[in-house]
Amino acid sequence: MDRPLALLEPMDMPDRFFPMKIHYCTAKEYGKTLFTHHWHNHMEFLYFTKGSALIELNSVPYEVQAGEMVVVNSNDLHYGVCLSDDLVYYAMIVDIKLLQSQTPDAVETKFITPITQNQIMFASKISGDPEITECATSLIREMDERELGYELSIKSYLYRLLAILLRRYGKDTLSPEESLYRLKNLERFTPIFQYIEEHYQEELSVDLLAGLAGLSRFHFSRLFKELTARTVTEYVNSLRINKSEYLLRNSRMNISEIALSSGFKDIYYFSRAFKKYKHVSPSELRKSFSV
Repeated sequence: MDRPLALLEPMDMPDRFFPMKIHYCTAKEYGKTLFTHHWHNHMEFLYFTKGSALIELNSVPYEVQAGEMVVVNSNDLHYGVCLSDDLVYYAMIVDIKLLQSQTPDAVETKFITPITQNQIMFASKISGDPEITECATSLIREMDERELGYELSIKSYLYRLLAILLRRYGKDTLSPEESLYRLKNLERFTPIFQYIEEHYQEELSVDLLAGLAGLSRFHFSRLFKELTARTVTEYVNSLRINKSEYLLRNSRMNISEIALSSGFKDIYYFSRAFKKYKHVSPSELRKSFSV
């Protein structure tokens, strides 16, 4: 709790004069956490080339397959879980200031600045768009090969990508006041999300978490649901169920041990909650892949 912005992921760029980076990411275990809940000011594009995954953005789940893209808008709270035994994806992280103009031209005032301020936002999941795919693969190739003038080419593809997103995948935007309000609440709740991630095996009452945030139970619960679209119980149970699914698939622990290790003190409650979230009982899931 000593870092007030603990979930604000630091974004050190390899080249501060060209603030973009691309990570090649893989996972080999179904149920493995790809990244814990976090947020950042930069835009991020997750482009999947093999396998499948579950990506949550502001607690809305999106199941994605090879060939699909997830757009993480600035300040989106996001989280990822692997849904296959061989996942490959690219995380393209962009500081949109890379595209800002030195003078207030139409591109800057109408598009780039509003995007940085969450006044222009885009749909989260994109499927079956060959132009989006072309932009993604071209960005990856240019960053990988780094031929003379690759910076010019990358900027051109980023502009093209934003133009396509703007025309086809724009969604409801936030006013400057709404954006600032959400950002302030994200900053305030950052240590709470981290605390839950680190202490999910322990008793986590609303009163405890509200006390950590310095808020009344009522005010805390209201703001928590505004940010996550879930109650505290729903949020904590979802996290615990994901942890337990990973253990069911990748450990030799019995179901009672897994329930306790995931933060459930009552195995019957664990079984009911697991079936509610995964539509299958823990024992049925384990049998489905046991030899």
